[in-house]
Amino acid sequence: MRKSKPKKRIILPDPKFNDVLVTRFVNDMMVDGKKTTAYAVFYDAMETVAQKMKNTELSPLEIWKKALENVTPQVEVKSRRVGGATFQVPMEIRQERKISISIKNMILYARKRAGRSMSEKLAAEIQAAFNEEGGAVKRKEEIHRMADANRAFAHFRF
Repeated sequence: MRKSKPKKRIILPDPKFNDVLVTRFVNDMMVDGKKTTAYAVFYDAMETVAQKMKNTELSPLEIWKKALENVTPQVEVKSRRVGGATFQVPMEIRQERKISISIKNMILYARKRAGRSMSEKLAAEIQAAFNEEGGAVKRKEEIHRMADANRAFAHFRF
């Protein structure tokens, strides 16, 4: 839009945990507008996480939030044209984008996992991210490595 920024839509909290972040996660995981199915997948994954990680005193929601925190990148590289050359300039990520990147990476790598159902794959990815391993954590580390390698171009920030 040329003149004004669109209004931020209000996201309602989910029915079980009463958390807005869960709703955002489910909305990103949803395929073909099937929100009920997406909620069922998420809640099944939470139950699986609760059963497999009984020895920790954290609730499944806290485990999931810690896993999301572990896959959240702090910096990323953006292409910036200076003169005739294009540089990969490391930049800090704003909070909204951090959350959306971490959610999308977790869902992407959960879908790529081997497993029978999406809820099992998601539960496995949540456990791996909680233990700071798995595809989503590797992706975060890769983003950080790229930013670190291009630290020399940090003075080109806008």
